[in-house]
Amino acid sequence: MGSMQDFAKLCQLVSLTTKKLEKVSLVAGYFLAHELQDSALAALFLSGRPFPAYEETTLQIGGTSLWRVVAKLSLATDSAMSAAYRKYGDLGSATEEVLSSSKAFQPSGRLTLQEFERTLRRMASARGAAEKSKIATGLLAQCAPLEAKYAVKLMTGDMRIGLRESLVEEAIAKACKEDYGAVRRANMLLGDIATTLVLASQDRLAEAKMRLFHPIGMMLASPIDNAAEAFEYFPEAGRFQLEDKYDGIRAQAHCDGKVARIFSRTLDEISASFPELCAALLAIGEEVILDGEIVAWHRSSPEASGRALPFSDLQQRIGRKSVTAELVQRVPVAFIAFDVLYAEGDLVIDRPLHQRRLLLQEIFSRLGVVHPEFFLPAAEAEDLKQSSLFEPQQPSGDRLPLAQVLLAAVGAASSPAELDQAFDQAQLRGNEGLMLKDVGSQYSPGSRGKAWLKLKRELATLDVVVTAVEYGHGKRARLLSDYTFAVRDTAGGELLNVGKAYSGLTDKEIAELTKYFLAHTITDEGSRRQVEPMLVIEVAFNNVMESDRHASGYALRFPRILRVRTDKTPAEIDTVERVRELFQTQHKRAA
Repeated sequence: MGSMQDFAKLCQLVSLTTKKLEKVSLVAGYFLAHELQDSALAALFLSGRPFPAYEETTLQIGGTSLWRVVAKLSLATDSAMSAAYRKYGDLGSATEEVLSSSKAFQPSGRLTLQEFERTLRRMASARGAAEKSKIATGLLAQCAPLEAKYAVKLMTGDMRIGLRESLVEEAIAKACKEDYGAVRRANMLLGDIATTLVLASQDRLAEAKMRLFHPIGMMLASPIDNAAEAFEYFPEAGRFQLEDKYDGIRAQAHCDGKVARIFSRTLDEISASFPELCAALLAIGEEVILDGEIVAWHRSSPEASGRALPFSDLQQRIGRKSVTAELVQRVPVAFIAFDVLYAEGDLVIDRPLHQRRLLLQEIFSRLGVVHPEFFLPAAEAEDLKQSSLFEPQQPSGDRLPLAQVLLAAVGAASSPAELDQAFDQAQLRGNEGLMLKDVGSQYSPGSRGKAWLKLKRELATLDVVVTAVEYGHGKRARLLSDYTFAVRDTAGGELLNVGKAYSGLTDKEIAELTKYFLAHTITDEGSRRQVEPMLVIEVAFNNVMESDRHASGYALRFPRILRVRTDKTPAEIDTVERVRELFQTQHKRAA
């Protein structure tokens, strides 16, 4: 039987090479050298999951609990644990170091891969943190330091050995002499890379069937800066369609006529946060998978179709395991469908977008909810500020509830000037910008290419001062790369934090700033440091939200560092009044 030691050695070898083909060859060689059941488990674990993607099983043991388990087994002090973690940036590598240097730790046995899998399932079914920690302690006590490293990495969901699931699929194809596309499709349909390997080894990939309620990776868009750039990718008029880019959360809805469930962009189920949407989706009455966006939705009157509200409104609904009737009334939501992935018993992602759009319209027409097409340029539109993007007919009887599940409208533009006009119209409707989609494109799960483009513009930029810094993760584990920043209160001159950013600077810039912040630390809190408020940076962001997380009462959404302002002093940074003004402006725009 395959040992945990062999698996750990494979992970170590894979992590030590940067060459993609070498990684694939190492994994394929492991598959060929081991029994099928062990190879299937290895494929699953190498993909970074303790259980198949389609399952709802989770370990539910936190990093803090594992930290205590490792400290107990190694007798390492908190300072030694912290130093090891800071050195590597992940608990798995820190575990190997403290166990290797511990005189008290002696592995109690040799663990097989199948025993490891059975223990993980016991841990998942155990109730309470104490029982889970007891099982974890027994598990790690059987592991040599290298084995413990990868056991902890898997349990924390932090494998990071440079091996994407697509490379595991390539290794399966290589070992089993199967077509990579067939392996990838089977894994996507099944949501189980272990079973995919079994089918591939037996030349049975064609037997893979779609599983509803197993979310598929969502197709992603590439950003563009301006309308002219869009026509560099789509020089032919009519080759792309326009959709508003909504300020909500991406969601995938699965329905079988009796049950409806919703999954987030990270493929986590979020149905409990939006029960009324699940109820509304049941009206579809057939097996479908829809791709769309959940937005906070305001219905101004029974006659009007409503409009999307700022993300800050929707934020009140996100992450809740249950919602009250009062919250549903206070923050109504809508699911805006813009694509269909599965319908009429068939996965349709290989069909071109224009065909999927027609199929989506047919699904909505069967519901008795009609949405007229929205074409641009809208030269005939009388008052774009007052016009609504959606004007569905009032449903009757047990039909779909109004303003809960909607069909995204599409438009067109034949020149950069018309695209700029469409962008302005989208923002007048309170949305972020525009999506441009190649009408001939297939749906590529989990991929980001140029078939879908997104055009949006920063709300504004602010000059802020850095007040605290934190160590990053992975290759930035030894660098201070996460910056908390503040604006100034003009009344008392106090610095008020308004956000945290960790993107926008190069590795070289971050390395130089790490030296700067180490020399200007006020308080060392371990992984976080309070620093002298001297360094001014310019940040861009999508919008402003009210928040009790920061002293300013506001938080910037998706802040990005544009540059270090060596030409400005902390006395010249922006004020909380300016932040408040931007917050009010964006709400006026969406009103």
